[in-house]
Amino acid sequence: MRHNFTLCNLSLLIALAAGSTAAQTEKPAPAPASATEGTTQPVVRAAIRNVDFHLTDRIVVHIVSLDGSLTTKPGEIPVFDDKNSFGIDVDAAKNTLSMTALTNDLNDYVFAKADAPLKKLSASIRGDELVIKGLLVSKGGIPFETAGTLSATPEGIIRVHTTKVSALHLPVKGLMDLLGLDTQQMLNTKKVEGVTVDKDDLILDPEKLMPPPKMHGHLTDLKIENGAINLTFGPGNDKAAATPISVSCSARNYLFFKGGSVRFGKLTMSDTDLELIDASPADPFDFSIDHYSEQLAAGYAKMTRTGGLCVHVPDYEKLKQPASAKR
Repeated sequence: MRHNFTLCNLSLLIALAAGSTAAQTEKPAPAPASATEGTTQPVVRAAIRNVDFHLTDRIVVHIVSLDGSLTTKPGEIPVFDDKNSFGIDVDAAKNTLSMTALTNDLNDYVFAKADAPLKKLSASIRGDELVIKGLLVSKGGIPFETAGTLSATPEGIIRVHTTKVSALHLPVKGLMDLLGLDTQQMLNTKKVEGVTVDKDDLILDPEKLMPPPKMHGHLTDLKIENGAINLTFGPGNDKAAATPISVSCSARNYLFFKGGSVRFGKLTMSDTDLELIDASPADPFDFSIDHYSEQLAAGYAKMTRTGGLCVHVPDYEKLKQPASAKR
């Protein structure tokens, strides 16, 4: 019989895992670091497969696959309870962004500030074009619509080439005419981070368009398929991709962290070997960084022979369902 576990039970497993790892390696304890030595923490490698990753409750990115490392400030470790404490340095990834997620991201994050020039935005796909509708606050709240094609620049930036602009349902000559000089200046300031205007094109920085944890990678390709935007990330021209890590547990949908140290709740895992596994793998693993502790508390864990932890976790959306709906 499988039993639910609490974070307290997990702490015992981590202690056993740490002891097991130490016994197997039998390495002498390292000498204390001198005051002149650096305080850089060992890197935590990450691998993610088939996960609906909740950056917020309303902004969800489907990660088909991702290989990379968790990044922090010097001397610090990733803390899952503080998603601003770490980022993800992407070696390679394939992500899908739905129009629902993009709409929520534009309203809740990109243009969320009170003085943002655009409000009440919606995103949709029309053929091979991205269509954005909303209200132009700087022009008295008039409704507007733009349509454009998407491409990835050599620098890894998204260029939205505008093919149609209308305001009050009337055609406008170009994006500059719609926005006007004043609004263009707004878009070039920190009021809307990650969005600028280049003549009649919008320039979007994918690293700045999403809430934390920030994903840092070089966008190599993007396509509109099945009503969503598929984004492919690679190492870029000045960086060689690291060798993907091998997972400890046999799973289809998962988040895996290896090496270094991570902290979650009151627990800290050193020489990390932690795999969060979808308890119902028939569909993508629905994971929320804001509610991960609730998911862990509703799951169960097993320790591997090498001292790692395989934590079987229920989907976040299913966890939210009332008991009657789960039967």
